[in-house]
Amino acid sequence: MSDRTIRTSLLAAAAAGLLLGLGLLAFRVSNADSYLRDDPAACINCHIMTPWYAGWAHSAHRTAATCNDCHVPHENFVRSYAFKALDGMRHATMFTLRLEPQTLKLTAMSSAVVQGNCIRCHEHQVMHVDMGPARGRRCWDCHRETPHGLAQSLSSTPAARRPELPPAGIHWWRSMEVSP
Repeated sequence: MSDRTIRTSLLAAAAAGLLLGLGLLAFRVSNADSYLRDDPAACINCHIMTPWYAGWAHSAHRTAATCNDCHVPHENFVRSYAFKALDGMRHATMFTLRLEPQTLKLTAMSSAVVQGNCIRCHEHQVMHVDMGPARGRRCWDCHRETPHGLAQSLSSTPAARRPELPPAGIHWWRSMEVSP
């Protein structure tokens, strides 16, 4: 091998290592692994969801349903994780680029999922109710405060208590330092 080939290979390996390291650091700092679980605290990794989390935490739904129970489709494993991935990328992009609106609204896709999950869980209560997309009625047209309470904007619960998030970053680095 020529010196040029070796130098190019080393440079490519260093660049790949740097990109991998930065990707792993971003994965850890963003708590990305928490989104693979079903813990509602994952939804408040970014501050924007705190009012809705606080409303849910004080509702009757907190003992019966997590965020995923209402906001993620349950037809099958693939659809659930594909939806979470697409919705999560949309959320991350909007949050990173500071495009989040003051008042959050469900997208058409999310609206259909939430409506379907309301009916899935409350099937026996709504089996005789004339509603649905054909009638233009959604569950939250009547049950507006369920389960998030009056949380209608980012400023609606400025002092809401939220659970402590796990430390993000490279706190483990300190354990590797050699003391003098």
